[in-house]
Amino acid sequence: MATLIHDDFLLGTKQARELYHRYAKPEPIFDYHCHLPPELIARNHEFADLAELWLGGDHYKWRAMRTNGVAERFVTGDGTPREKFQAWAETVPHTLRNPLYHWTHLELKRYFGISELLDGNSAERIWRKANARLPKLRVHELLNASDVAVVCTTDDPADSLEHHEAIRANPGKLKARVYPAFRPDKALGVRNPAAFNAWVEKLAGAARQGGGIRSFDDLLGALKRRHDDFHAAGARVSDHGLETALSEPCTHAQAQAVFNAARRGRVVSAEDAARYGSYLMLEFGRWDAARGWTKQLHLGALRSTNARLLAKLGPDTGFDSIGDLPQAAALARYLNALDATDQLPRTIIYNVNPADNYVFGTMIGNFQDGSIPGKIQFGSGWWFVDQKEGMEWQINALSNLGLLSRFIGMITDSRSFVSYPRHEYFRRTLCNLIGADMARGEVPNDFKLVGPMVRNICFTNARNYFGLELAPAYAKRK
Repeated sequence: MATLIHDDFLLGTKQARELYHRYAKPEPIFDYHCHLPPELIARNHEFADLAELWLGGDHYKWRAMRTNGVAERFVTGDGTPREKFQAWAETVPHTLRNPLYHWTHLELKRYFGISELLDGNSAERIWRKANARLPKLRVHELLNASDVAVVCTTDDPADSLEHHEAIRANPGKLKARVYPAFRPDKALGVRNPAAFNAWVEKLAGAARQGGGIRSFDDLLGALKRRHDDFHAAGARVSDHGLETALSEPCTHAQAQAVFNAARRGRVVSAEDAARYGSYLMLEFGRWDAARGWTKQLHLGALRSTNARLLAKLGPDTGFDSIGDLPQAAALARYLNALDATDQLPRTIIYNVNPADNYVFGTMIGNFQDGSIPGKIQFGSGWWFVDQKEGMEWQINALSNLGLLSRFIGMITDSRSFVSYPRHEYFRRTLCNLIGADMARGEVPNDFKLVGPMVRNICFTNARNYFGLELAPAYAKRK
């Protein structure tokens, strides 16, 4: 029986195979959005076992295991690592046609050289073989093995940047450049005053604000100071996770009143919170534009829908979904408000609801200004649509409505150091799609024309778009 993962996996035509092997596969990875912990990069963490590396923090796998009837103690609970791995291995055969089946076997092949299919019977052999290799697969080795040129982590303004400082001071043999990304979502959290006030106190410490944060202007000052600190640490990217863009009219006095209410422990109405958040989002956009940063807007997720399990397990544990939320009008107002004063930064908008792909695909064209190619980007398939079909939907919408040739490509959006085969998955999907067009005569069967476009989407467009400093070998790459 042929192995699932082979050289021409997902590549259905000779054109697709040529595009992938010649133009896509050799390119490094520019991971401009992920959730990798910088602390683990700084200390070049060695994983204790395959369960820690593979199952920790991976809510994709957790959702599948729960659906397969696995008890929570073997998902996020007190089960042993070996028990959790066995539960995952027994779940894998039930993930056929879920992207997890492909990702699982890509990761086993690429990092451990394992071609055997994972199931309950093969679990012990794979556990032993993978664990035997782990001492040689510390964090830096994993990143180097994946040929990662850039990692942009996701960092709260109240977070210390000490780990990023440590990475810069002592990169060891790490080839990738690692940068923080400014994600101030908690600054908008006035509807939960207890959590908001605890965060404000933490921010005051990070911003070195000796007198604390007593007023709305104090908050703005502390956030701006942290934005400056991030810039000094090499950050050139911000990020926001929102249900919809925030674009409600709000004066400084109104925002101040909402802040004051939250600081006094009062629950703020949804309408007031939206106005307050809109004020901050415009400020953040202006700061990004002034510094030459890129803003990322992750829109449309409906988070923490299971109140009982949220209380038990906390957020980001696998109880989120696609939100059926209106996007167009608010997003247009937000981008227009910044564009009106010539303060619209480079912006990437990510859509999690495929029903809105054409909304996003048309929106980016409204705010291109000729200053740089593809200034406003329709980001890659995100979260629930970062799989083959979802990627194809996003690529097709962008192709029909914009310029695929200027697309800045894939991200991992992951907490796992072995998620980089998702870039391979994306590249194979991209080449298969375009190769099929070539085979049908819908795109010229001309590799000198089509091949460089594929290469650019995989790496060069992102390198040129973000302008981050890279290791010399990556910076000089044509």
